[in-house]
Amino acid sequence: MKLDILVFGAHPDDAELGAGATIAKEVSKGKKVGIVDLTRGELGTRGSAEIRDREAAKAAEILGVAVRENMEFTDGFFVNDKQHQLELIKIIRKYRPEIVLCNAVEDRHIDHAKGSKLVSDACFLSGLMKIETKMDGDDQWQEAWRPKLVYHFIQWKNLEPDFVVDVSGFIDTKTKAIMAYGSQFYDPDSEEPETPISSKNFTDSINYRARDLGRIIGVEYAEGFTVERFIGVDSLEDLI
Repeated sequence: MKLDILVFGAHPDDAELGAGATIAKEVSKGKKVGIVDLTRGELGTRGSAEIRDREAAKAAEILGVAVRENMEFTDGFFVNDKQHQLELIKIIRKYRPEIVLCNAVEDRHIDHAKGSKLVSDACFLSGLMKIETKMDGDDQWQEAWRPKLVYHFIQWKNLEPDFVVDVSGFIDTKTKAIMAYGSQFYDPDSEEPETPISSKNFTDSINYRARDLGRIIGVEYAEGFTVERFIGVDSLEDLI
């Protein structure tokens, strides 16, 4: 299956938090979007990997993505090396996305920056013909493929975006997908330990951060991204 957009997150819920409304908007426009989680989030303070698996599946259904996979890399300890790069190259060549979205280049959780660089490097390497890969159990060599664009969503740190996407009308879908991770986010009845993302303030921030980015460009809600190269437009009128 060829995808238009492939979204990578270091943990289940990263894609939803960083780009959930953008994903929902692109799906509504008929784009084929997939999510690949690098880990199962097994080191998370609340819940378990098995619970996160179920929550991720529910969130994917809410967003309407075509596919969701988990690489099962080791939470907290995966590295940007040849082994991990090759596994991601296989996935990139399998789905042949035009656009890749991935973790923030700098963030509070060490896996976010690591995942960001790992995915970015794999996207480049995936375009080199002399790197030969096969999917497990498949005898056919994969063709080289390099996504046209790699964008990084914004997470815990309030990084300045290089561009923002108008997601007015899709913030409710994003919120529902995030709250599918009931083990992770605000629940006044939960007896689990408190974490930086389990507070009501954090849940509220999903809305007010998107509203603030929207305010800046004159729309109701927006999500921000950073880029790896200059953004080109055909006309000055392409900017809103």
